[in-house]
Amino acid sequence: MTTALPAPIGPPGDTEHTFSRGGRELPLQVHEISGVTDQGHILVFGRPAENCLVRIHSRCLYGESLGSDDCDCGPELAKSLDLIQDAGAGVIVYLEQEGRGVGLLAKARGYRHSEQSGADTFTSYEALGYPADARTYTAAAESLYKLLVSLGIGRIQLLTNNPAKAAAVTETGLAVTVVPLRTTVLSERAGNYLDAKRRFRRHWIPTDDAPWAPDLS
Repeated sequence: MTTALPAPIGPPGDTEHTFSRGGRELPLQVHEISGVTDQGHILVFGRPAENCLVRIHSRCLYGESLGSDDCDCGPELAKSLDLIQDAGAGVIVYLEQEGRGVGLLAKARGYRHSEQSGADTFTSYEALGYPADARTYTAAAESLYKLLVSLGIGRIQLLTNNPAKAAAVTETGLAVTVVPLRTTVLSERAGNYLDAKRRFRRHWIPTDDAPWAPDLS
C-alpha cells in the first residue's frame, strides 16, 4: 500500500532553513529538478551571486554514506561543500544517478565483474550489457539555468572534472568557468578508477603537470 503525499505548498523558498556543517551555518533552500522529485534536487546555500560556485553531483551510496575508499565521489562532494561554505554561498545539483545512471545492483555487478576479470568498471559495465555511463545532464542544466537566471546570475564557476557536465551547462547559455576538483586518492582501486575516467570519459583529472580544464565562457 502506498501512502499519498500532499502536494507541495507555496513557492520553493518555503523550504529555506538553516544548514549546519562543521560548526558553520548557512541558509539552505531545496528545489526540484524539472518538477520530478526522483530525478534530483538543487540545493541553494546562502545567497548566490554572479560567478557563484556550482557542483553537479551524482549520488554514490558507497562513497558518500559508506565511506568507500574505492572512488572519488565522497571526497568530491565534501570538497565542494567546503568550498561553498568558505565562499558563503553556492549551489549543489544532486542527481539520483547511482552507478553512473544504471543503479546500485548494476554497480555491484560491475564491481564483481571487475574484481574477477581485472577490467575497469567501464569495461565491466559494457561486458554485462550496461552502458559505460548512462547519465545525462540536460534536465539538470536547464533547471539550474532557470533558477540562476531568476536570481540574476549568468556566470558560474563549475566545480567538476567532467566535460559532459560543463558542456550541458554551457549549452543553456550560462557562462562557465571550470574549476577542477583535486582530491586525495584513497586506494589503488580509486587511482585506477580516476585513470579509467580520464581514458574512457576524457575527464580532467588535476595533476601537477598540466592545465586540465578550459575556460568555457
